[in-house]
Amino acid sequence: MKSLTEQDIRHSFVNCSKGEAKRISIPRDLERRPWEDLDFLGWRDPGAPDRSYLVAEREGRLVGVTLRFPSAQRGFLHRSMCSLCLTTHRGSGVSLMTARKAGAAGREGNSVGVYMCADLACSLYVRGKKALDMGSRFEESLTTEEQIARTVGNLSAFLDGLYR
Repeated sequence: MKSLTEQDIRHSFVNCSKGEAKRISIPRDLERRPWEDLDFLGWRDPGAPDRSYLVAEREGRLVGVTLRFPSAQRGFLHRSMCSLCLTTHRGSGVSLMTARKAGAAGREGNSVGVYMCADLACSLYVRGKKALDMGSRFEESLTTEEQIARTVGNLSAFLDGLYR
């Protein structure tokens, strides 16, 4: 992914108003992000524990999505798998992230959801750049490049749902 500026990020959101996009808490460490290892930029809002955000390059443009997830914690022994990168986590390491749909459907309250790594670090898990606290990745016959392509494809399928 190419590096992004705060302005790039704010202008990318498709499922919130311009006023809401102006109030989003943007990460302050953009210059330190490992852009070459990211398939999307994802972060949690430190001021709103049930919100997170995702920005991805899609068909030559940026698509930003506001996400909500339940704050309820799962038990330590519970295991869940991320639908994007297929990493398994214990406890609350995977959350159902829901996004209001874009346009009129979103204004009517329609949304789509995906089970996703709660820390939004799918790109780093697939590349082996971030260690798992208490989860695992299955041994796969796919190359890292094929796993990255699968993750990007799974993300694209989720983003497609914002417009249906």
